[in-house]
Amino acid sequence: MSTSREHFSSKIGFILAAAGSAVGIGNLVGFPVAATKNGGGAFLIIYALFVAFICLPVMLAEMGLGRRSQHSPYKAYAELGMQTKRWRFAGWLATLTPFMIAVFYMVITVWIFGYLFQTLAGNLDQISQPDYFGKFVNDYSFIGYLVAVTLIINFILVGGVRKGIERASKILMPTLFLMLLLLVGFVLTLDNAMEGVKFYLIPDFSQIDGSVINGALAQAFFSLSLGMGILITYGSYFRRSDDIVTSGKLVALTDTSVAFVAGLMTLPAIFAIYPDTNPESLNDSSVSMIFSFFPQIFMQLSEIIGYGFASVAAAVFFLLAFVAAITSLVSIIEVPTSSLMERRNISRSKALLVMGIAITLLTLLAATSFGLLPFVSNFISYAGVDKSLFDVIVDVFYDTILPLNGLLICLFVRFRWKRENLTAELSEGNENYQTSFLHKYVNFAIGTFIPVILAVVFVNTVAAKFFGVSFL
Repeated sequence: MSTSREHFSSKIGFILAAAGSAVGIGNLVGFPVAATKNGGGAFLIIYALFVAFICLPVMLAEMGLGRRSQHSPYKAYAELGMQTKRWRFAGWLATLTPFMIAVFYMVITVWIFGYLFQTLAGNLDQISQPDYFGKFVNDYSFIGYLVAVTLIINFILVGGVRKGIERASKILMPTLFLMLLLLVGFVLTLDNAMEGVKFYLIPDFSQIDGSVINGALAQAFFSLSLGMGILITYGSYFRRSDDIVTSGKLVALTDTSVAFVAGLMTLPAIFAIYPDTNPESLNDSSVSMIFSFFPQIFMQLSEIIGYGFASVAAAVFFLLAFVAAITSLVSIIEVPTSSLMERRNISRSKALLVMGIAITLLTLLAATSFGLLPFVSNFISYAGVDKSLFDVIVDVFYDTILPLNGLLICLFVRFRWKRENLTAELSEGNENYQTSFLHKYVNFAIGTFIPVILAVVFVNTVAAKFFGVSFL
């Protein structure tokens, strides 16, 4: 076990860094729309229950595994799995997953940066045109925006854990919270905004069915960055005296709070500008909402508050989305970077150079999936639908593999590392853990129903995504 591994300097540093990985563009747009379309307050209740009773135990298991091994996923599974080949595969999968997710997330982050640049340049009227996004994604200006985003990310990561990730998180996350609160305060002053609040918060249990429950679990699981290897890697940056249990609770609470508050921005804004909005007509895609719907909202807002103030509001929104995307992307890329450093025994700067080249090349390829290159745009067909390379990356690694990685860590704790070892690890830094109800619950849940639920989600996702058949 390495004794020279970097560690977070404080609990707040870890919490902000981990929250940064969890708080992404899905929290800002996808979560509020999903809640509104699927029972409002009823969806929120189900989501909160999933976070508390399913996601938190998996989160603690990932963090405990990371600190015990003091390694990122690949070596963590190999070391604690006693070099068993099947667990080496789990570590490899937990490393490959964030690498591939970084590719499609980089594409979206670059788009957000491009829209932020255009908004600051006073071009809100242009980006709000219905056909603008289709032209934008096939414009070679993408390369310039990609260079800028890559430089920002590597500037953060090259500083390492304390001087890079932790320092950036202490600046970016409070900034994100402040911008979010400012936008919420502004939006709630608009006429008809309260109608959006009602749709968002009033429970409608009649809309709750199997698919909604499955969607709430998936949203909670993905939102907390579970299955990406991030919390294993960040857990390895914990000191032995740090309290993992309390930190995990605070990360879950922070992420859920941001997602909830974002709903008080997104839905009231939509209803204030379009009073006759039917929630069922809202697009489930966060990408479509950010790049097609919201620019139109801000352009309509200019008729109420003027073009200049609407442009400022749009710029704050896209800056908020960019900060959320950057904090997530930094955490995602840190996983394969850390793994490469350990596996090849190379410096952080060399590992970042390799990761930067690989991710940039794949990002450029994925970015051509929208009509620029036909063979990439029509990469493969399954479930009766033609899919681009970008679609395949999202379907395979974001929608499908994440619950599988969650399932694997539960099985690893249950059958290989053993629950008593997880208990001992979580008790370090929290002497009351062994006598708490949470300890009894985590031990029971990790070894019984959570793996079953994740297995069902994984099987159903594979059937639905790749064969067009849903069991829920």
